Amino acid sequence: MTIRQLTEQVLKLAAEKSFGTKLEEISVLEKIALIHCEVSEACRAYRRKNFEGKDGFNEELADIVLRTLHLASVCGVDLEKEIIKKLEYNQTRVWDWENLNEKHT
Repeated sequence: MTIRQLTEQVLKLAAEKSFGTKLEEISVLEKIALIHCEVSEACRAYRRKNFEGKDGFNEELADIVLRTLHLASVCGVDLEKEIIKKLEYNQTRVWDWENLNEKHT
């Protein structure tokens, strides 16, 4: 299934559950906050070594993607196009690992 096909499924569910399918039907800031909540839930699940099942890391990552697809679609963002653009940019991007405080192998 492509990102566009997944987005269509997300929008179908959003319509059925009244989550909003048009910009005027949602609060963008609320949707961003909900994505942030899912990221926090994924972090908590990972720290607790809870990977599978309800509220597990794997499920929370899926929630992040689903909420992001919903928001992007409602805002008119072609996420598939933007992901491809970002991947192409990152292929030539150079990171200054000496000045970053994160692991790199």
